[in-house]
Amino acid sequence: MRDSVHFLLDHRPVTLEFGPGSEWRPTTTLLQYLRTFPEHRGVKEGCAEGDCGACTVVLAEPRAAGGLSYRAVDSCLVFLPFLDRKQLITIEGLKAPDGSLHPVQTALIRHYGSQCGFCTPGIVMSLFALHKRYESPGRPAGDAVTRSAAIDALAGNLCRCTGYRPIVDAALEVCAQPVADHFSGNEKEVCGKLSAITREDLLIQSDGQRYFRPVSLSSALSYRNDHPDALIINGATDVALRVTKQHEILPSILDLSGIDELKSWTRTARGLESGAGTTIQDLLEASAEQFPALAQMLQVFGSRQIRNVATLGGNIGTASPIGDTLPVLMALRAEIHLRSIRATRSVPIDEFFTGYRSTACKPDELITGAKIPDVPAATLVRSYKVSRRHDLDISSVSAGFRIALNSRGAVDDILLAYGGMAATPSRAKKTESSLRGKPWTRDAVESAMGMIESDFTPLTDVRGSAEYRLIVARNLLLKFWDETAHLPATAAEAKAGVA
Repeated sequence: MRDSVHFLLDHRPVTLEFGPGSEWRPTTTLLQYLRTFPEHRGVKEGCAEGDCGACTVVLAEPRAAGGLSYRAVDSCLVFLPFLDRKQLITIEGLKAPDGSLHPVQTALIRHYGSQCGFCTPGIVMSLFALHKRYESPGRPAGDAVTRSAAIDALAGNLCRCTGYRPIVDAALEVCAQPVADHFSGNEKEVCGKLSAITREDLLIQSDGQRYFRPVSLSSALSYRNDHPDALIINGATDVALRVTKQHEILPSILDLSGIDELKSWTRTARGLESGAGTTIQDLLEASAEQFPALAQMLQVFGSRQIRNVATLGGNIGTASPIGDTLPVLMALRAEIHLRSIRATRSVPIDEFFTGYRSTACKPDELITGAKIPDVPAATLVRSYKVSRRHDLDISSVSAGFRIALNSRGAVDDILLAYGGMAATPSRAKKTESSLRGKPWTRDAVESAMGMIESDFTPLTDVRGSAEYRLIVARNLLLKFWDETAHLPATAAEAKAGVA
């Protein structure tokens, strides 16, 4: 066990010491750290909450298959211990040893995509991460960058000086026929340096804070048993706002982001098993074919920078009434895996949320993963998110719906789960009951829409009034009927999520 963080800053080894007299806390953000160095102020603070992308940097770490994976992240949402055993790449580190610009910088200049300069460094770093993905020799044959892929990679970067067309054009050009850069030539050396850093638990005690980042589940469970009041994070994209916006000093933290055994996922004919540490971006890619309704919701989960850090377990564990994954996981009848040093158990997600921001997780338990059962061929699942913006926004109302009809065209199985309508993600059980056994017709659905008000008494807040939410909830049910009115679908259509 050690109390210091070791990483590479561009190509330079760095050791961060904490404790009395140190200017760093374990909850100091990477953005705050970088801005203290005159030579690393290309990274900018815009929103400090993951919305603008001006603080984007890239983190690289070894892949199981060899080489490095490169992920763009918002440095305003990353605590310093997250850097352990990673390479931090900044805008200042992109140039080649001979001083020449990186290909993504050259492309952005050629297409006149650089404006005032405040947002440009973050845009360059997002383009760099995209470029490294398409430069990878392990990428699938024919996996060429598309305009939609470029836009997705840049969705977390705001620029108010001009339109995004030249920036997207630069992305398309530099990723169409990517060439190896000096990072590729140095990967073996970087992997060696990172592997030389001892993989061990971090225990940092500094200025009234105790921060524990274990590297094994057994160590995490033991700590959880001994420190049940510790705040659990697994990505911290939500908790980090308490530091950056509320300026809280979090006294005790258990950080699960260093546990590799929680980051795996397995896809089988019976469904998908995902560890709690699987990032939202990895889960999006894993679920795209088997669970299109889940993938559709994950596609509008923040930006790629946020999805590269946020985790499935973190989104479930926050128990937010507007958590993006929760309604669709309810529609998919997911089970949440819990574990303590004494026992392991699974809880249906319907029973997991017990109140506002509270769950069935016991004081000595951790969320270790989730099981998502395969959807029968005759069953369709849809997900919906209503928000003021398409990208990077919190939902006003979200939903996950499921339906199967019997041979007579009547509703045999239906599940209507909503977010933003109650203190927890909740099912509209009275509305479900009113539809079960009825023919799946517009008349039946319009009649059932009136039951929504019996199921929910939503609040009015900055994202919408109670009346607005009830209208949206009713209209989403009608939209669901419109998309599934031609049931029963063929098995192939149902499997693809197409009505």
